[in-house]
Amino acid sequence: MADITRLVETPGSEMRDIWIAGGKMLAVSLGAVVCMVFISLIVARVGASFSQRLRSLEFRRVESFGPAEMSRFSSASLITRSTNDITQIQMFMTMGLVLLVQSPIMAVWAVLKIAGKGFEWTLATGVAVAVLMVAIVILMALVMPKFKAMQSLTDNINRVSRENLTGLRVVRAYNAEAYQEAKFDKANIDLTETQLFTNRSMSVMMPLMNTVMNGLMLAVYWIGAYLIDAAGMMDKLTLFSNMVVFSSYSVQVIMSFLMMSMVFVLWPRADVSAKRILEVLNTKPSVTDGERADGERDASGRALRGEVEFRDVSFTYPDSREPMLEHVSFKAEPGQTVAFIGSTGSGKSTLVNLVPRFYDATEGQVLVDGVDVRDYTLKALRDRIGYVPQRSVMFKGTVASNVAYGDKDARSTSSIDKATADTSSIADSVHAAIDVAQASEFIDKMPRGIDSDIAQGGSNVSGGQKQRLSIARAVWRHPEILVFDDSFSALDFRTDREVREALARECADSTKLIVAQRIGTIMHADQIIVLDGGRVVGHGTHKELLNTCDVYREIAESQLSQSELAA
Repeated sequence: MADITRLVETPGSEMRDIWIAGGKMLAVSLGAVVCMVFISLIVARVGASFSQRLRSLEFRRVESFGPAEMSRFSSASLITRSTNDITQIQMFMTMGLVLLVQSPIMAVWAVLKIAGKGFEWTLATGVAVAVLMVAIVILMALVMPKFKAMQSLTDNINRVSRENLTGLRVVRAYNAEAYQEAKFDKANIDLTETQLFTNRSMSVMMPLMNTVMNGLMLAVYWIGAYLIDAAGMMDKLTLFSNMVVFSSYSVQVIMSFLMMSMVFVLWPRADVSAKRILEVLNTKPSVTDGERADGERDASGRALRGEVEFRDVSFTYPDSREPMLEHVSFKAEPGQTVAFIGSTGSGKSTLVNLVPRFYDATEGQVLVDGVDVRDYTLKALRDRIGYVPQRSVMFKGTVASNVAYGDKDARSTSSIDKATADTSSIADSVHAAIDVAQASEFIDKMPRGIDSDIAQGGSNVSGGQKQRLSIARAVWRHPEILVFDDSFSALDFRTDREVREALARECADSTKLIVAQRIGTIMHADQIIVLDGGRVVGHGTHKELLNTCDVYREIAESQLSQSELAA
């Protein structure tokens, strides 16, 4: 720019020289455009790859969380962190990083080109930059807390939406649509007002930038006019040339800050999102891997298979002061059925959840095959256990993929590549597990049998059907230990009996731990452990407990007649 100005103002300059200098400038500009295109493509690829990696890291970290960690983060918050927060970071990487690198280089280059061209002009540019910096600092101080609140409010609106969708039947049953709408409207208004505040605050930045830029241009020309008017004839041309150069490069300085203003728009929200994601990634699971993959051996050298022992076990939830379990001791031999019964809140479910290490015992030891569960690797321990939770969980897929859950070859037994999997063996094992769970009755009536679709959450099957599919899922694994956490509650008495008889017949070598509320479900167990207030108040068979345990007798007499109790 300076060369062209000099050539135009110099008497006798060749037009060819002007074209050459202008051509060089045009070539540099075109080169800059090509470089920017390539940089944008590369940054977009880096941003997408980084987001993909970040999502995978967060998903794996959440998978390692136990109930203690999950209670710290709500499901809605974790979903927001895995989607919205990562999107904010990706936007910052694809747009902000380019500007963050480009704008300082552009500003420094412009400053170097105008250095020494005039103290007055330099002072005017410095004042303009100072005004911009003060304005940006004030804006950041205002909007940063709001951006943090915005992400929390996004969590809140996701939570309300999720609750409404998952509890839709309850909402309709209680005519609570208006109540839910009011909750959603409040969450929506809170988020909208916060977004409006941040948008209005950030909208000040662009007009401010334009005002400062136009003011600087006016100051440059005003100062230039004053200096030229006061200068001699020989200095007028030099001052005019310097003014033209300074006006061009001073605009570049302001344009650099204009570009950086885009970074300041993206950065606060990305910064908050990054902290929220790091909060998840830096959370260490309370349940960690041990080192053992095998159990102990008996006196004859044979590996123990399915032995479960509690030695003086006590447990207190992380957010509670009162213990849920106190000094629980028992031993389940391989192949035995051990049942747990007691009033609501007596610690039955908590007790069986210590076996697969959803929590770790606060005191004492839980042993599987003679080894403390904390010494096992989590994979080795859980491979030995078939777990049926209180609330049956179904995944979108087929009956086969839900029963043979975790087996990638069982997503659909009709579409498996025969070169990589034995279709018939998988189908046979799925059918066998379904038969044990007494689920064939309704699966055979489905359009495609075990290849019939299961909707998300199992919404196209009933509660009892989901429970039977959950039991089939546990049986399919052929585990050493079967844990049933109140898993027969949705079954009628006949199906309950048939399932237990099939389990006794087909899973005779598996140790079965059963939490139940119905005496009829557990009265034939090898051991029955009665819990009351987290303590063992009775331990024995059905007949023994009727004579020795008042709590058990009260429960039994409230459910069964004297003739049924004596059977």
